[in-house]
Amino acid sequence: MLLLPFLALLFLALLLFGAGFALRALWVVAVVVLVFRERGFMMRSAGVGGKRSRRNRW
Repeated sequence: MLLLPFLALLFLALLLFGAGFALRALWVVAVVVLVFRERGFMMRSAGVGGKRSRRNRW
């Protein structure tokens, strides 16, 4: 009788810990991507005549 609520609580804690870890990992990945993107924006080369070209050409 007492085992079922304990297992449910343990499962809930494990689920929340896993979700928290995944969200933390996604934040870290997002920050790393942002740093590399901004670094590429600052260090892009100039085009012909010293004029910087547009960043995205679609």
